[in-house]
Amino acid sequence: MKADAKKILEEAMHLEPSTRALIAETLLESLDFEEDFELSPAWQDEIQRRCGQIDRGEVELIDSDTVMIELRKKQA
Repeated sequence: MKADAKKILEEAMHLEPSTRALIAETLLESLDFEEDFELSPAWQDEIQRRCGQIDRGEVELIDSDTVMIELRKKQA
């Protein structure tokens, strides 16, 4: 990794989580994917709504390991 990229990453890690999420989202969106796919306006609205809830701290994000453990408990 180039020194300037490493420095940017180190500095970014000190930002608020919501700011880091916005930066990560913007960087991912900037990548050129080989296959573009269209989202319906309803899905675009839903994605915006959910991202807004996350950014405002209105929802609790749960990691996948925790989700799987809880699902397995319910199935037992």
